[in-house]
Amino acid sequence: MNLEGSSSIVTGGASGIGEASARQLAAAGSKVVIADLNAEKGEAENLAKHLDRYVLPDPDLVIRTSGEARISNFLLWQSAYSEYEFVDTLWPDFTREEFTKVITSFGSRERRFGAVLG
Repeated sequence: MNLEGSSSIVTGGASGIGEASARQLAAAGSKVVIADLNAEKGEAENLAKHLDRYVLPDPDLVIRTSGEARISNFLLWQSAYSEYEFVDTLWPDFTREEFTKVITSFGSRERRFGAVLG
């Protein structure tokens, strides 16, 4: 069995997207600098304003149906601090009872929004 793949212990999702965008703009001759997307200063918000569904808040919970345990390029920036629930049920068969179970599980989680508790 050949097991090839990639894994990462770096966890800079949204900031990584912002930095990559700034590098691409800079390579194209733009005067945007990576420091301009400093999330601590709230400037990454400027990039977020140009993403799809900016007018909606970022999701707190993403429910992935069908037994797939991947996010499939779904709202990568917007779901950086979302909680995920992976369920085996296919979407057309997802019931109110299953939704209630997921919401109950979500309600019992301690949300950290990227912070390390210790």
